[in-house]
Amino acid sequence: MSPSQILELIAKAAREGWEELYLVGEKIEVLPALIGNCKKLKILSLNSNSLSTIPETIIQLKNLQLLYLRNNCLNHIPEGITMLPNLKSLDLRNNIISEVPNYIERLNNLESLYLSYNSLKLISDSIGNLPNLQHLNLSHNYLSVMPESIGGLSNLQHLDLSENKLNEISKEIAKLPRLSNLALDRNPITKPPLEIVEKGIESIREYFKQIETEGIDYLYEAKLLIVGEGGAGKTTLANKIINSDYQLCEEDSTKGIEVLHWSFPRSDSNQFNVNIWDFGGQEIYHSTHQYFLTKRSLYLLVVDTRKEDTDFYYWLNVIELLSDNSPILIIKNEKQNRQREINVNQLRGEFGSFKAVFATNLATNRDLEKILTEAQHQLNQLPHIGQTLPKTWVKVRHALENDPRNYISLNEYLQICKDNGFKERKDALQLSGYLHDLGICLHFQDDEMSPLYQTVILKPKWGTDAAYAVLDNPEVIRNFGRFSNKELAQIWIADEYSGMHSGLLELMKRFQLCYEIPQCKGIYIAPQLLTENQPEYAWDESENLILRYTYDFMPKGLVRQFIVAMHESIEAQNVWRSGVIIHKREYANTRAEVIENYGKREIKIRVSGKNKRDLLTVVTHELDKIHNSYKRLADKYQKLIPCNCNTCGGSQNPHFYPFDTLQEFLSDRQLEIQCQKKPYKMVNVRGLLDDIGDTGENERQIPREKEWQNSNNDKNFIEFKPQINVQPQITIQQQQQQGSTMDNQQQQQSNSDNSQQQQQISQVQKPLSRQNVEAVSPILSQIINMVGIVSVLSVIGGIVAIIYDSKSPSEISMFSQKISTGHVGVAFVFIGIIGMIFSFRKLLNTLSNIANPKSNRPKKRKKPK
Repeated sequence: MSPSQILELIAKAAREGWEELYLVGEKIEVLPALIGNCKKLKILSLNSNSLSTIPETIIQLKNLQLLYLRNNCLNHIPEGITMLPNLKSLDLRNNIISEVPNYIERLNNLESLYLSYNSLKLISDSIGNLPNLQHLNLSHNYLSVMPESIGGLSNLQHLDLSENKLNEISKEIAKLPRLSNLALDRNPITKPPLEIVEKGIESIREYFKQIETEGIDYLYEAKLLIVGEGGAGKTTLANKIINSDYQLCEEDSTKGIEVLHWSFPRSDSNQFNVNIWDFGGQEIYHSTHQYFLTKRSLYLLVVDTRKEDTDFYYWLNVIELLSDNSPILIIKNEKQNRQREINVNQLRGEFGSFKAVFATNLATNRDLEKILTEAQHQLNQLPHIGQTLPKTWVKVRHALENDPRNYISLNEYLQICKDNGFKERKDALQLSGYLHDLGICLHFQDDEMSPLYQTVILKPKWGTDAAYAVLDNPEVIRNFGRFSNKELAQIWIADEYSGMHSGLLELMKRFQLCYEIPQCKGIYIAPQLLTENQPEYAWDESENLILRYTYDFMPKGLVRQFIVAMHESIEAQNVWRSGVIIHKREYANTRAEVIENYGKREIKIRVSGKNKRDLLTVVTHELDKIHNSYKRLADKYQKLIPCNCNTCGGSQNPHFYPFDTLQEFLSDRQLEIQCQKKPYKMVNVRGLLDDIGDTGENERQIPREKEWQNSNNDKNFIEFKPQINVQPQITIQQQQQQGSTMDNQQQQQSNSDNSQQQQQISQVQKPLSRQNVEAVSPILSQIINMVGIVSVLSVIGGIVAIIYDSKSPSEISMFSQKISTGHVGVAFVFIGIIGMIFSFRKLLNTLSNIANPKSNRPKKRKKPK
């Protein structure tokens, strides 16, 4: 709309006493002061404009309850807004506001406040003086601290602080009595421990409760992980760190993981304890690395300079992917003093966690002292060092670490906790979960019927050794990963495994190292040992659905994880090391082929049969779950959708479109995209997505400039919708125009925002009044009345003519002919009856509309799928 049209609409809203007004996406830079005359407004939406100020006349909107100012250019919260006594919901998302001012406390009735995607660095203490606030969203800002006054929000139920710079969560937040949903994702939190924070508000409350009850102790402990190719010198370095006089000797390559212990004094006289994890370099052992490459650890990547095949990018990507920016040192082991150049500046530019390179010869201890000094410095800089923990936690942890057993029962663990001051079972289970997340012990708590719930594995190395004993068994290797319970009994014949066979097998399944063959009870497959040869099988290549995943960096073992996850649907065991055929009974005559090409960094999916789209959705859903298990993989791969034009349709080599590109086209209302194969036809974007079932519902996050639109999609985010009663005085034509405007403009908002807005609109719309219905066409009403009267008179006149003719027959001249009076009477009766039927039907419809005005409303346009 033009400025004059906007002004006219506002004037009309004021004149007719509208209670809701939507001016969305109109590129308004200055809101007319006339808005203050709309004194009956309860809902005002000004989303997606260019407003930098709000006129002072807004304070005249004393009845306003919902105010939407999302996606504008406001750099502060206008003070006039806080003069609105009945305001319940204020939406200021995606502006450039830098602080929440003191005068925010005037909004005594405010129930929801949305300030995500701004530039907030400061929250005023007055935020705690909003007694009715139930929902507060401050995500995606630059907050490093929250005021203690937030503890005054006694009615707060949902608090979103994700994507900020918070180091600490205060106990005031934990004490909020009604808080049930707390989002803290992507903050550099060190207190409480991140493992506690990730479990939610109840775990945070328990942590502070135990701190207050038992007192605190400090954590000076960390993991040092040594990784690299087999034979690079990792085990030698681990031993040299502990004892520089360690003598080199011919050693077997490390199988699985070795754990060593090292300690050194800190400058404050506290002893720093380090757990050194030496990882086997063989590819077979990469399968379990992802379960032990932990966050907040120091990584040493050891390189044998005599070899030119060390894949720096693979190891640096793996560490960055799994360790959440933990520091990395590259150690060049210059065996026989052979040197090798490394492009340090390039690596620093690509990997922010890469700190330094050191050249050494472990045979002579050259520069070993420099390595140790830098390692100690990096360990001391880890964010969790000096972390406060309940004293009872530290006592139990020391007791478990000093216990020589490989595992204990859950009851034995609970008794140890009780002996060291724990009073409640749930507190002890919270500690075992914390130690599990740190990799200090293993205790799986998601299934109380599992043997791994009833057992606490004190030495994770013992568990991994048992798993690798199976994978390294010559008979299992010869059988391409196939083994039975009988063979497991032979492999785990040692006393240390007695009574734990079922638990260790369950552990292998948890680590996705094996699966049980359906219909073959007691027979298992280790997919990393499957044959590399693709079996021969028939495949119908006509009308296939094809989908590709391509990777900038591809973690090893993605298809292996997929095979384990989908093992119950493998067709006739058509499975090999890099691929599988999937068939599900509910999708008759439909098959999916999933093949990984690690060299090309690609996974390709083909689906044929009757229910192609359904089966493809199942396959992509499982792959997306695997992708999402790597928290930092989101920007390292893309999903490619095949073209369905006449040239590409049915082809095994169609043109492919990036899924994200298609999504962006739709969000920008670009409904067609050009195929890049001759004759370069335009293709419908929604049709492309529909072909593969629009599998992007759980896609990874989108860029910041668009992500604000989806800020409510977070699983921890619950939109609050106040209850408001509004009775708009709007004509049908205005309602239609408004509905069309909302459809066109609100489509640019996120699904969650649409849902919120539409629900609130539906809550406030009331039936059109009787006066509005009757005013639809007063002329029509008059015509109906006149027709009815004339029809009745016609019937009466006709009857009189018939009676008169029967008593005294006569004729009248009409159209130059003589017609009896009786015949004329019959005609009048017939015409009168038809007119009466017509007038009465119209009258009934009018009465029905007055009684039930919903039928008079314009139908809402269906949104595109």
